[in-house]
Amino acid sequence: MNEGILLVDKPAKMSSFSMVYAARKRLGVKKIGHGGTLDPFATGLIVLLVGKNYTRRASQFLDGDKEYIAKMRLGEATDSFDCEGAIVAESDKIPSLQEIEEVIASFQGTISQVPPMFSAKKINGVRLYEHARKGRVIEREPVLVHVKIEEVRYSYPALEFRVSCSKGTYIRALSDDIGKALGTFAHLQELRRTRSGRFTIDDCIAYSKLIDPNCEVRLRDT
Repeated sequence: MNEGILLVDKPAKMSSFSMVYAARKRLGVKKIGHGGTLDPFATGLIVLLVGKNYTRRASQFLDGDKEYIAKMRLGEATDSFDCEGAIVAESDKIPSLQEIEEVIASFQGTISQVPPMFSAKKINGVRLYEHARKGRVIEREPVLVHVKIEEVRYSYPALEFRVSCSKGTYIRALSDDIGKALGTFAHLQELRRTRSGRFTIDDCIAYSKLIDPNCEVRLRDT
């Protein structure tokens, strides 16, 4: 049976499970998991774990640091903190570049972050997004995460940056918090994962190649 790691560059508007389903169909292997999901609107690196010997080690891949390229839209807050949600607040304030730099500096290193309601985090056995979809807001304890933001580009209303972060960091929540710190609102408009642990986007195959029977798909070990 085929076993190993398969790295795929997920396109937008597709779920992480659709990557798993495509790999199962292509490889003829039922036991396939992943090393961390991406929201449908997001793109980039998905680590697929093929075979029992790899799926049982999922935590090894879930626990690694991640790296993303993020694009925020200032002036609008959404209920999900990202582009898939409904706009719930707006502001016409245009922050200066100096304000951007000062606020970004305050979000470097170890920070406290409250998990967003639209997330898969479980509280008392129920995922937060299940409460959110019913209009309920559940009290969440803040958690400490480590963040490094660099390569900042700003042209209102777009704020783009590269961010390296520890396990459990929500870039959607980071965007919302940055917007509030700027005295305006913001939501995550685009997100691309470029690294997960020691794997990078350069190691990936395109989704189009995964589903093309004429393209070779090679599994790798750790």
